Formats: sequence, C-alpha cells, structure tokens
Amino acid sequence: MKIDLHKIPIRELVKDYVNSDEEGVQGYGGKLDVRPKYQREFVYKDAQRDAVIDTVRQNFPLNVMYWVKNSENSFEVLDGQQRSISICEYVQNNFPREYKFFKTLTNDEQDQILSYELMVYFCEGTDSEKLKWFKVVNIAGAVLTKQELRNAVYTGSWLSDAKAYFSKTDCTAAKIGYKYLNGSAIRQDYLETALDWISNGNIEKYMSEHQHDSDALPLWSYFQSVITWVGGKFSNYRKEMKGLDWGVLYNAFKDKPLDAAALEKEIAVLMQDDDVSNKKGIYEYVLDRDERHLNIRAFTDNMKREAYERQNGNCNKCLKHFKYESMEGDHIDPWHSGGKTNAANCQMLCRECNRRKSGI
Repeated sequence: MKIDLHKIPIRELVKDYVNSDEEGVQGYGGKLDVRPKYQREFVYKDAQRDAVIDTVRQNFPLNVMYWVKNSENSFEVLDGQQRSISICEYVQNNFPREYKFFKTLTNDEQDQILSYELMVYFCEGTDSEKLKWFKVVNIAGAVLTKQELRNAVYTGSWLSDAKAYFSKTDCTAAKIGYKYLNGSAIRQDYLETALDWISNGNIEKYMSEHQHDSDALPLWSYFQSVITWVGGKFSNYRKEMKGLDWGVLYNAFKDKPLDAAALEKEIAVLMQDDDVSNKKGIYEYVLDRDERHLNIRAFTDNMKREAYERQNGNCNKCLKHFKYESMEGDHIDPWHSGGKTNAANCQMLCRECNRRKSGI
C-alpha cells in the first residue's frame, strides 16, 4: 500500500464544505468524502470538539489523519472524520468556542486558523488493503465497536440501507424498539443487536452473504416482527424488559401457543416473590422454565449450619457423613412447588446428591 505525507491547510479542507442527509459530508473543494459509508456518525461530545479547536488556535499539532486516494481528484477520510467535521463546523459558524463564533474573530485570528496545516497521509491500495489499514490506524484513536469494524469490512448498498433503519439518531428502529434495546443507535448497537438475533450469533456470515443486496428490508421486517411479538405477548411493559435477548426468544417461541394473559399473571406473581433475585430472568423463565434464569435466593450460612447440625452432618439423601464445607443447601419442598428459602425448608445434601437431584 502506498502512503505519502501531505500538509493540507484548513482553508483547503473547508472549501465547499457540505454536511447534509442528501449529499453526505463533503470538503476539500468537493473532492473529499469526509464520511464514507463504513464510517460512524459524528460522536464527538462538545468537550472533544472544543479541544480540537483549541489545539488548532494554539498551533499545537493534531494527530495525523489518513485519506484514501480513489482517483486523482477523489479522496475519502480513512481516519480523522471527527476532527475534520469539528473544524469545518466551527469555520462554518455552526458553534462558538468561548462564546466566539469564527466570524467574530479578528482577521488575523481567522487567518491563523485557515493557514493551520493538517498532517495528512494519502493512501493508495486495494479495498482489502484500505480496510485492513482502517482497523490498524483506529487502534490508537477512539476505540471502535465490533460492529463499526464489521461495517468497515462489509460496506455496500445493503449496509447503507441497514444503517438508515438502525444507525441514525431517532431512526425507525429506535422509535419502535428503544424500550427493549440497550446501547446507542449511532454507535451501531441497534444494528448489531438485530444482526445478532437474525443470524443466531453469526453476524459476519450474515453480512457477507447480504453485502451486495440492494436493500436490508428482510432484516428490518424481521426486527419489526420481533418487537411486535414482544409487545403482543408481554403487553404490560416493565423496565426489566430492556436489554433482554428478545430475538433469541422470538426465534425459539414465536410458533408456540402462548397465552398473554396467563403469562402476565405469572410474571406479576414472580415479580413479588422475594426468592427471585434476578427479576429480568422472569421473562425467560416463563418461556423455557429454566430456574437458573431467576437466581433463586440462596440459603444463608446460618440456615445451612442449622440444618447441618439437625442432620448430624449426614446427607439427607445418601445418609453418608460429610464435612460442612462438602455439603450444599437445598429446598426440601422445591421452589417451583411453593417451597420458600427459609430455615424450615432447608436440608443439606452432599454435592453429588444435590447435583443428581437438580439434574445437573
């Protein structure tokens, strides 16, 4: 891969700067694509953005940037998008620094900024070389999420459409699914979640197979189906529903007959059960009946010691004698049958008997 260092004055970077949904982000006299398809949305916080402007105004060096040279008059930003947009937005008077817009600076202050030279490497090579380099140069910068790196590798028409659904602020996925999803749309968390669900965890394979599709409608339709199913089966929303693997549950139970009213009745009872330590796990439990989701409250040391002494150190199943440390507390009446986690319902079993009883 060929890499050459160039000094680019800010006045050249900001020439014909455009930032719009229709035209994307362009600069450098219309020759620079500041935000290629695989790049993230603008995520700098105000303090980071202001730090870029302060660095320029004080003539301190900014970190080197990387542009990919596509042709003699066409470039795209490989690394440096956030800094470039910060600079251009300031020169365009879209935000002030220390209560001063660019247009309110003196002529010599404006000239100092416009004459500031950015250190930019021009990179030429194949697509695979460029994308590999993208991963390398970003290691030292703002840490990319796994999905942002995947976007770099599988860029194309499918990804552009998928990002329109899942990767914009106030995107359609956020509007219908924000109550159920963790993370941020612009950091690709929503897209990653939907891909993880539809691909059963094999995101790279799915993106590779669909990279050149004209649109991402199947992914969007699938996501809508998941959210509709959740809302239909669990109509009483609770905060514990946020961040669950709803797509995984949808894949497993979408074709099974489920009574929404009966589910809600059971969930309400479990939410009030003091023995259920993990309330989020209730939703998985009512579907697959695996008590491990609930983290049933364990017996205290005092409860277990009392039972051990009552049993004279003998396992209540095999009747063999064990040291206290080699035994485990167990519900005499199972929790799912109404047995409580209290001293009267505690028995001590050896590890082997307890695991045999639990089916582990």
